[in-house]
Amino acid sequence: MKKFTSKAIVTLVAAGLMSSTVFSADFKFKFQSSDPAGVKNFELQQDWADRVEKMSGGRIDIDLLPTGAVVKHTETMDAMKLGILDGHITSTSYFAGKDPAFALLGGTVGAWSDTTQLLQFMNFGGGNELMEELYAPYGVQFIAASTTGLEAFVSKVPLNGVADLKGLKMRAPEGMVQKVFAAAGASPVNLPGSEVFTGLSKGVIDAADYTVFSTNHAQGMHDVAQHPVYPGFHSLPLIDISMSSKKWNKLPEDLREILKVASRDFSYNITNELKMADAVAVSEARANPSITIHDWSAEERMKFRAIAKTEWEKAAKASPSAEKAYKVLIEYMETSGLL
Repeated sequence: MKKFTSKAIVTLVAAGLMSSTVFSADFKFKFQSSDPAGVKNFELQQDWADRVEKMSGGRIDIDLLPTGAVVKHTETMDAMKLGILDGHITSTSYFAGKDPAFALLGGTVGAWSDTTQLLQFMNFGGGNELMEELYAPYGVQFIAASTTGLEAFVSKVPLNGVADLKGLKMRAPEGMVQKVFAAAGASPVNLPGSEVFTGLSKGVIDAADYTVFSTNHAQGMHDVAQHPVYPGFHSLPLIDISMSSKKWNKLPEDLREILKVASRDFSYNITNELKMADAVAVSEARANPSITIHDWSAEERMKFRAIAKTEWEKAAKASPSAEKAYKVLIEYMETSGLL
């Protein structure tokens, strides 16, 4: 039988401890994104998961999966409650069916003119507290708020203000977005995102609520719709990072703080990287004499916001949570001079 010296034993024990620290995380979580693999958003979300692992010294290991990998994007909340998923990074408005407040907070159409406005509301204006209350009954712990970028508007015809929306045939997702544009005089139609380019090129629609300027440009939207509105005036989605309350409650305080800090870093990174991508795409578009970028005045943005506010008021009547969210939102916007 081979004999080990005391020094060798100490070395073996130390190596065993080191291997358990390096290779075995204390907490392993499965998160699902609402974005597909391969897009910029998902890449930045993966960076967040990697950063959490590094900041925690390997104690947290997050397996981030693309949309639909385990459940539909609208089912991640239920999947957390059932223990199928541990968390998600997703668009808050997907859960409007659970409570209208999710739609009001997740996609407050016409509310914001810059990503900083939404994030200031969430972090310092009461938004985060609203989300914590809203998620609590479903066994979900809200961690942090983020967003993507202020969506540009794709159009084949010049749009310089609210009056130009009258009778405009435009693609818009169902729900509050369609209701707000209809109230502004447009004629919204249902059309999947995959059919926007074809719809514009064939004249089925003249404009579309689609996504950020850089993505629109990369997909050739401005080749068929040469009058984009930028910066956008209508849509800025709330993205939240949340996880199972049961799993959250088992975490020590230092790891909870790491998740919060890493999530705030992610919010800063994604909004600024997408702004930079938009700036490059805008520069390219301006160099093309066939494309005219329209930037709405502050007055026209206020007009659209006032119209949108009538729909927010209607949504606020749908549930006690929505009513509370509306009151906090309006108080913040009035204090900040946005109304």
